[in-house]
Amino acid sequence: MSTLRETLRGIIAMLVASAAFIANDTFAKLASEDLGLGQIMLVRGLIASVVVLTIAGLSGAFTHWRQHVSALLAWRTLGEVLATLLYLVALFNMPIANSTAIMQAVPLVMTAAGAIFLKEVVGWRRWAAVLVGFAGILLIVRPGPEGFNIYAVIALAAMFAVALRDLLTRRMALTVPTLFVASVTIVTVTIVGGVLAVAETAQGLPMVAMTMHHFVLLAAAAACVIVAYVLIVVAMRNGEVATVAQFRYAQVLWAIVAGFLIWGQIPDMPTLIGIAIVVCTGIYTVHRERVRARDHLRAAANPAP
Repeated sequence: MSTLRETLRGIIAMLVASAAFIANDTFAKLASEDLGLGQIMLVRGLIASVVVLTIAGLSGAFTHWRQHVSALLAWRTLGEVLATLLYLVALFNMPIANSTAIMQAVPLVMTAAGAIFLKEVVGWRRWAAVLVGFAGILLIVRPGPEGFNIYAVIALAAMFAVALRDLLTRRMALTVPTLFVASVTIVTVTIVGGVLAVAETAQGLPMVAMTMHHFVLLAAAAACVIVAYVLIVVAMRNGEVATVAQFRYAQVLWAIVAGFLIWGQIPDMPTLIGIAIVVCTGIYTVHRERVRARDHLRAAANPAP
C-alpha cells in the first residue's frame, strides 16, 4: 500500500515531468523559427545521445544486447520515429496548446486499441469516454472550410503513432532494459534527423550556421527531455500509479501558459471546451482502470465458492 508521502512524491515528479516536456517543445519550437526540422532533430539528438548512451553504458544496459534485439523493438522504434517526425511538424506549425491537447487523447486510443487488438475487456463506460473524448478532439481540430488545419491532422497521426509505440512497448519483455530501448530509440531518431537534414539541403533548404542562441535552445530541449523521462520513471514508482498518472494532463496547462507568455496565443472557446473534454475523459478512463483493477484484486482475494 502506497503511503501519502510516496503518492505526493509521485505527483510532484509527474507535474515537473509534464512541465519539462512542454519546456522541450517550447525550446524546439523557438529553434524552428530559424532551423529546419532535420537540423533540430539531429543536433538535439546528438546532445541527448551523448548523455543517454553514457548513462546506459555505465549502468550495463548493453550487456547481452543481442538478446534484446527483436522485430518488436524495431517496430516500436519505427513508431517512435514517426511520432517524433509528425509531432514536431505539427508543433512547429500550430499553437502549442492545440498540439499538446491532441496528444492527450493517447490513453483513449490505447483503451480502444487494447480492446480491439489485445482483446482486453473494456466496459461501456470507458467506450463512452473514448467516444466523448474524440468529440473533444473534433472541437480542437474543427474540420471545415474555416477551421480545418492540415497540421491538426498531422498531430492526430502523431497521436496514433504514439499509441502504436506504447502498445508495442507493453508487449516487450520486462527483461529488456529501459535504457537499452531508450538508447536505440534516440540514436535512430538522431540518424533520421541527419538524413532529413541532408534531404532538406538537397531541396534547397541548407543547414543554418548555428549560433550560441540556437545551441542553447537545443541543448535546453535535450536536457528537458532527459529530465522529463527520468521523472516519469520516478513518478510511476512512487505512490498509486492510477492517481499519479492523472497529473500528466498538467501538460495542457503548461502548454497554454507557454503559448500565452511566449507567442501571445490564447485558445478560443471551442478549443478550450475541446481541451476540457479530452482531459476529463482521459482522467475518467484512468479512474475506470483503477476501479477495474481493484475489482479484479477483490475477486482474486475472495474467489467464489
